[in-house]
Amino acid sequence: QVQLEESGGGLVQAGGSLRLSCAGAGRTFGASAMGWFRQAPGKEREFVAHISWRGGATYYTDSVKGRFTISRDNSMNMVWLQMNSLKPEDTAIYYCAARRGFWGATNARDYDYWGQGTQVTVSS
Repeated sequence: QVQLEESGGGLVQAGGSLRLSCAGAGRTFGASAMGWFRQAPGKEREFVAHISWRGGATYYTDSVKGRFTISRDNSMNMVWLQMNSLKPEDTAIYYCAARRGFWGATNARDYDYWGQGTQVTVSS
């Protein structure tokens, strides 16, 4: 079992940056691929990025490529999402998620554990 808690959200002006953190608890963290998802008002939950369980492979949705970076440190049980050049359309609640296995996934249904989310608001 993995318990997850996000932090680092807030209000930022368009073009600014935020770094989201996801703190994990549980010895299975290092055996779990991790993902970031987001959900805007009136929208379905959307895949953002994922990372393999040792951090060697990452994948991003097209809309954030070149702007966002996912990373992890298993010795700290931490995953981060560095977000640069933020746009108003990035406004959403951001969730980290864990799935048992080496590879990440783009479908939210493939993840077993979820954090409670952190709000990111980007003003125009």
